[in-house]
Amino acid sequence: MDLTEYGHCLINNYAAPPLAFDRGEGARIWDVGGNEYLDFSSGIAVTCLGHSHPKWVSAVQKQAAKLVHCTNLFAIPEQARLAERLTAKAGTGRMLFCNSGAEANEALIKLARLYGCSKAGGEEGKIVKIVTAEGDFHGRTYGAMSATSGSKIRSGFAPLAPGFVFAKFNELASFEALLDEDTAAVLIEPIQGEGGIRETSDDVLRGIRQLCDERGILLMLDEVQSGMGRTGRFFSYENA
Repeated sequence: MDLTEYGHCLINNYAAPPLAFDRGEGARIWDVGGNEYLDFSSGIAVTCLGHSHPKWVSAVQKQAAKLVHCTNLFAIPEQARLAERLTAKAGTGRMLFCNSGAEANEALIKLARLYGCSKAGGEEGKIVKIVTAEGDFHGRTYGAMSATSGSKIRSGFAPLAPGFVFAKFNELASFEALLDEDTAAVLIEPIQGEGGIRETSDDVLRGIRQLCDERGILLMLDEVQSGMGRTGRFFSYENA
């Protein structure tokens, strides 16, 4: 592949790509020239199971030969079985399957707004504030981008969605000062990914949980980059 021609037919999400990869196995990947690399990127938090695990490959092949896609207008037994396993890990709740981390966070933002509307007795636009942390990254779609503080992500897209305010990372007093009667939710990464692999301390995470419980505010944890067993627990917040 001539990478100088890459931008002629594709819009780059980032800078022009320096490499093209051909295959992967476990934590290792090989480029089109046969050079081997250790994959620390994991597809930006996507391939947490590694590449080409035989059980995963077998499951995908088996399902592709059976039924490729079915709308959620109908029951999907495999989806229900997976949801049961995930809720068992989470300990409570129900699942909403999404296509990406950004889409999952968009769903959380909508959930927060619905919760705020209900809390306000059905009055829309009253309890809408969502508090996030400086340095958090929640995605590049419109709502998720609005919930992200970094100018690199936000620049050029104003006006962004209103209702988001940013507390200082890992400072409980900063969060507490922003939680008022107009606050619907707190949305944070327990461990910041794009922000530099920075951990929210156990004390601060527990403190935010307590403040939200006392004030009837949703606590929404973005574990796109920290969940799925990456910290030794299925979800990183369990370590607190």
